[in-house]
Amino acid sequence: MTTRRELLTAIPAIGTAFAIGGTMLGEGSAQAQEAPQPLAGHFHPKGKAPSVHTVRVLEEARARLPFGDESDFAEWERGFIGAPPEMQIMADAGNVAVDMAAFRFLDQDAPFDSVHPSLQRISRLNNNFGLYEVAPRVYQTRGLDLANMTFVRGRTGWIVVDPITTTETARASWELLQAHVGEGLPVSAVIYTHTHIDHWGGVRGIPLDVGDVAAGRVPIIAPEGFLDFAVSENVYAGNAMGRRLFYQYGSLLPPGPHGFVGVGPAALTPAGATGLIVPTRLVSDKFEEVEVDGIRVVFQNAPNTEAPRTMNVFFPDLKVLFVADMIFATLHNLYTLRGAQVRDGLAWSKSLNETLQRFGPGTEVMCAGHNWPRFGRERVAEVIRAHRDIYANLNNQVLHHANQGVTINQIHNVYRLPQSLEDKWFVRGYHGHVTHNARAVVQRFLGFWDANPATLVPLSPEGSAPLYVEMMGGADRILARGQELFNAGDYLLAMEIVNKLVLAEPENQAGKDLLADIFEQLGYQSECGGHRNAYLAAAYELRSGIPEGAVVGASADVVRAMSTELFLNFLGIKMDSSRAEGLSFTMNLVTPDTGETFLVELSNATLNNLAGYRSDEADLTLTIDRADLERVMAGDAMLDALLADGTARAEGDVGILGQMAGLMVEFDPRFEIMPGTKVRTEIPDSAPFEGEIGALIPE
Repeated sequence: MTTRRELLTAIPAIGTAFAIGGTMLGEGSAQAQEAPQPLAGHFHPKGKAPSVHTVRVLEEARARLPFGDESDFAEWERGFIGAPPEMQIMADAGNVAVDMAAFRFLDQDAPFDSVHPSLQRISRLNNNFGLYEVAPRVYQTRGLDLANMTFVRGRTGWIVVDPITTTETARASWELLQAHVGEGLPVSAVIYTHTHIDHWGGVRGIPLDVGDVAAGRVPIIAPEGFLDFAVSENVYAGNAMGRRLFYQYGSLLPPGPHGFVGVGPAALTPAGATGLIVPTRLVSDKFEEVEVDGIRVVFQNAPNTEAPRTMNVFFPDLKVLFVADMIFATLHNLYTLRGAQVRDGLAWSKSLNETLQRFGPGTEVMCAGHNWPRFGRERVAEVIRAHRDIYANLNNQVLHHANQGVTINQIHNVYRLPQSLEDKWFVRGYHGHVTHNARAVVQRFLGFWDANPATLVPLSPEGSAPLYVEMMGGADRILARGQELFNAGDYLLAMEIVNKLVLAEPENQAGKDLLADIFEQLGYQSECGGHRNAYLAAAYELRSGIPEGAVVGASADVVRAMSTELFLNFLGIKMDSSRAEGLSFTMNLVTPDTGETFLVELSNATLNNLAGYRSDEADLTLTIDRADLERVMAGDAMLDALLADGTARAEGDVGILGQMAGLMVEFDPRFEIMPGTKVRTEIPDSAPFEGEIGALIPE
């Protein structure tokens, strides 16, 4: 019988981080081939088979990286205890939250001709599903969620490190632990290592007594500043991030060789309910040693690295180091495709250097929030050192080129990793990728402008595209030339001109179909899961329009955790400034139960707020308990009803509240990314896009 490890190791050697460029800029043009035809079995009726050029790129990729290094395989399977009885986890709302059975296609022996072999390798490795012993007293569930859930046996119960993304997957993880090694013991502490939702959103799925938490008997531990960043980083641009997430994480793509195969850190993102319990104990020092349920724990704060607030957790007596998301089995993002502030690669590298020096000598096992552990001091040091070096190299060498005039629009075609890092599986670009990370470094230090005055105040792409189309001789000539380039495998050149046509003529379905075909081949060739997903998602929308589906909003817990100031700031974002021309008012907002006061002022079509101030000449003073304001924020109560029954009080011009409401807009969670895709067209019966879409913002 073939074991899962034998299946994994059957994949031959894989390609370079730049295999996506294997058919760039004229390669293959000497031998044009017929365009691929619609493929039976593809999830979309217009979906195509891999072209001969894509097949060649993937074959060449298999010839490069050394498959003789099988360390990942041994580490991946070590400590397996058992799996849940079913490979599906149902959400409380009735939809499927997790379906690992959908990824069994990855267990075939042969490589796929539509998946980069390196991405296929990591996706197979992420096809784990069950409970694992990391070290004595330390266990993890993997494959039940985007993230791993870690359990440490304390004196009286279980210390839960990072209760993953959703209530349902966390509950399933807890039940799996109890079924095998739980001993009926309770949760004795919870640690949130950082601000990303896939490391705290499932906290309501583990058995916590609210009274014990409030009394401090069960501490909820997090880095200082956790709450503000955990909420705010997903609010200000949250709608845009949620939409872009569909592209990065392939949320709308069905699993399969021509669709979704993974994201690097894990197999999938779950679709379930999220929650948040506010931390009761904050770690503020750079290094802080405490005792948690009888276990010595050393926290290392590493702010403004992988997340705005993050920390590593070292258990010195157990010789186990938990590195949160600072390290896992892929290069991470300095720039995240779903959108986020650019991360500081040098700070990240320096924090890892301290991790190596401070904890490396005493660590026998290193585990993380994703993928699988590393065992033995030498292996732990090797992995930490490589991650330390890759972020420093990205920062330093990109700036080395930038200081010689290489711009943000060139750096991804100039910067290369050292070969010694290229050869290490655990820093391959499955999640982050050197092409977008290199541009991120330039963005961080020099911004978006490449210093060419022609790009200083450019036309919008759709504004300049008609001129390009005119100068290229019109749509028919572009389609003909684009098809020639496509047939020759020159996909990036074909994309350049066909994209201009689609921008100029969004209703030109022939142009959209050809651009979709181009994107599809580039997706098949991509080593980075986020790149593949973005190309294939765009191809789908160009062919069929933006799919429907129920978008999941923020949980009540997250709304309650939003500060009043954050809420008022967000109102300033939601306000349509064009509706506010010529309007002005001043309002005091008072929340007696929290003792807060805010001065809110509309002037120059801009809504401002200032905590701790009020005006004696305000047009309106609104007094409402913060607890009742939360009901309004969550949509559970209407402000006018609370005013009518006396729950809230208004002194002055109450009409200002209606005026404010009239200035607000509701953001469309399915705004158009690709031109001409807003109106949904015919959807194939085989496309399972009618369910709930978990609009979560991890990593």
